[in-house]
Amino acid sequence: MTPSDPNGRQVPDPTAANSSAGTAPSATVDRTTADRAAADRAGSALPEADEATRLVGAPEAARRDGAGDPAGPAEASAAPGGAASAAARGAAEPRRSRFGFLELDAWIDTSIWRAGRGIVESYERFSIFMRRFTVTGWRRGLVELLDDAATFGVAGTVLMLALALPAFEETKKDWRKEVDYSVTFQDRYGNPIGKRGILQNDSVPLQDIPDHMIKSLLATEDRRFFDHFGIDIIGTARAVVENLRHRGVTQGGSSLTQQLAKNLFLTNERSLERKIKEAFLALWLESNLTKREILKLYLDRAYMGGGTFGVAAASEFYFGKSVRDINLSEAAMLAGLFKAPTKYAPHVNLPNARARANEVLTNLVQAGFYTEGQVLAARRNPAKPVDRKRDYTPDYFLDYAFSKIDELDLPVHTLTVKSTIDIGLQKKAEEVVEGQLREVGQELNISQAAVVIMEPDGAVRAIVGGRDYGSSQFNRATDAKRQPGSSFKPYVYLSALVYGNYNPRSVVSDQPVCIGEWCPKNYGGRYSGRVNLTDAIARSLNSIPVQLAQQIGRERVAKFAQMFGLPLPDKPDWPFVIGAVEVRVIDQAVGYAAFANGGYKVEAMPIEQVLNGAGEVIWDRKKNGPAPKRIVAEDKVQQINQMMNAGVERGTGTRARLEGIPAAGKTGTTQSSRDAWFCGFTGNMVGVVWVGNDDYRPMEKVTGGVVPAPIWHDIMEYAHASIELKQGPGMPPPSRKADQGASVAAAGQGKPGLTEVAGGAERPKTLTTRAVGVLSEIEGLMRQASPAAVSPGSGQPGTGQPGTGQPGFGAAPGRQGALTPLDTRPGAPLRPVAGANEKAAAVRPVRAGIGRLTYVAGDAVRRGVETLVVAVR
Repeated sequence: MTPSDPNGRQVPDPTAANSSAGTAPSATVDRTTADRAAADRAGSALPEADEATRLVGAPEAARRDGAGDPAGPAEASAAPGGAASAAARGAAEPRRSRFGFLELDAWIDTSIWRAGRGIVESYERFSIFMRRFTVTGWRRGLVELLDDAATFGVAGTVLMLALALPAFEETKKDWRKEVDYSVTFQDRYGNPIGKRGILQNDSVPLQDIPDHMIKSLLATEDRRFFDHFGIDIIGTARAVVENLRHRGVTQGGSSLTQQLAKNLFLTNERSLERKIKEAFLALWLESNLTKREILKLYLDRAYMGGGTFGVAAASEFYFGKSVRDINLSEAAMLAGLFKAPTKYAPHVNLPNARARANEVLTNLVQAGFYTEGQVLAARRNPAKPVDRKRDYTPDYFLDYAFSKIDELDLPVHTLTVKSTIDIGLQKKAEEVVEGQLREVGQELNISQAAVVIMEPDGAVRAIVGGRDYGSSQFNRATDAKRQPGSSFKPYVYLSALVYGNYNPRSVVSDQPVCIGEWCPKNYGGRYSGRVNLTDAIARSLNSIPVQLAQQIGRERVAKFAQMFGLPLPDKPDWPFVIGAVEVRVIDQAVGYAAFANGGYKVEAMPIEQVLNGAGEVIWDRKKNGPAPKRIVAEDKVQQINQMMNAGVERGTGTRARLEGIPAAGKTGTTQSSRDAWFCGFTGNMVGVVWVGNDDYRPMEKVTGGVVPAPIWHDIMEYAHASIELKQGPGMPPPSRKADQGASVAAAGQGKPGLTEVAGGAERPKTLTTRAVGVLSEIEGLMRQASPAAVSPGSGQPGTGQPGTGQPGFGAAPGRQGALTPLDTRPGAPLRPVAGANEKAAAVRPVRAGIGRLTYVAGDAVRRGVETLVVAVR
């Protein structure tokens, strides 16, 4: 049997070794002892041997071990059981990792197995525990239903909360504050011309609103308002049943609180998301407000038709009385408006409104609030709203002015706005447009027109946004984008004057020109050869501005036009140089205003002043409006104006020529006559006229000089009547006197293109700047004058007699009694009327040429009146 060492390795038998080698026993014992020692060393130093093997290789390690043996290499190699063979066997065995990766792997595997085993055992224990709750039969079905209901309920609650979060964000703002404007507009002379925005009156407390008004509301909209928590479950279920019965929406299930939530925070969009938000916001309102507060808010914020919000404003609008004074029939008619204010508004459809009011009276009986006998009188005597016949209002102008109010972002929302409109000029512009379209519209296939008239400083005097506001509220003057055609060319010519070495007499060859595949042609297809720039713009040649833009650069031309207010891209396509780009009529008016004022960029502004509820001016155009900005030198503007003046005098715009008033302008016509323009100006006014069709149908060979130019002429004849004429930059001075305007307008009936409405039109005389200043001084004196008390013992005002209730006017200095009347007959001197009773009260009107009455209050302002009359005359 082969012996082994303590490490389990086999070692040579010493007896066999001794017998084969023939050596002495002592030597054998020594070698055996040395071999065992070497083997022990090799076993104890296994890691070191492994490291040596990795670094220098197993053979080198074996040699190193052999060299260190005291017996020498020869003996180590000769002894099969020696130290060299032991070291070699130790190096050849598998190496052990110092970090114990095998142990780590085993630990991970064991841990995973134990965890899995633990989960399985836990599940088995849980299953064994839950078996005691096992139900069978009908109980199992009930449990399954309850489980599903709980699951879907939790999921639905989470979903609804997620949908309601955006609605709750709305409550963070100041929702009690009004965000809509209520604006009363006046013309430039202070006369009211219309209203825009909301009409609201929330000054009536809840206790002053009649009981029958509140009961009519509750009986119709929410009979259980004081009983539910914001959502009427019974009412909602009833509405669902009724709607299913009638296979349509016949009843609404929203409570009054839900309707208020929609009015305050949401829109009228019909969607499930909105209904969920509405329900949550109703709960929020119920938790933050009392029932009376909710009811008051609803009565003040609900839309009632006719632009009114709340029952107080609606009562004033429909019945001309305070809500405190309405009777049962009127309250029923108002309560019927909550469902569909536009459909049941009495000024729109009175029979519908009365039928709806009758339904409200029936609801009062069904709700138990009144008996049939109590409502019988209201049924027999229905409410009679005031006659709201439509008065004249410049609706297109008011829409544009109201949009500008919104842009100003004023802190006050109830405003009085003194606009820039000249109401006479506005009416004239509408009459001229309608007259021209009636005369030639059907023949030439023209259905619409738009006009903007403004002063060179940007003050808008008239806007015609279409033929009929009642049939179309779309404002073609301020919102429609159409191609301007050749009316865009002045910007190209002016850029050539500014950036190129050109002047109005510079000669350019009118010849065919192509840029890529685009080859613009002149109207008629003919070319004129060498022409100067003035003749080129007067004859509206197309090749000349294209050549100019090629030399200057289209990007520079586009940027130059942008300076005038035209919304162009930085690098438009080449056809834009002859007007193949979309602009608005108001944009062209702003651009041409820079020609009329000598090179200043202005902003179109329809608002002169804005006043708050106390009559204080909170915005003024001259103080708060944008200041004019020079964009081009005046000498260059004078040159382009000379060129455009030639276009009116002898070019394509001759039908716009005004007798005795130099004018400049440019016609414009787009491809297939889809748009026709005339843009022109004088020293006083800028006017832009467009005609065409909303659906872009071509007109019958209509150009800018055929229809738009005569419209411009007729409007401008009226606009320049009886005003101080100004000379435009670069144009000849006017040769017509101010008082010749009426005779020229009357003589215009025989001119081509003039309609009958232009004939005989005489513009009302307006006050001069001096007269306006005198009026302001008079107003200040009247405000400073203190009224005198009524003298005791007399019924005459100013004599001090009590008991009459008449106000006293005060006595003139040095006189007894009241004021002395003035003789205001035409041509009469300013002296007291002979034989007038000086003790009689006198508040005499003085007509100042425009039909407005200025009341004179005595000798304290007599000198101002004399100056005023002289200034007017």
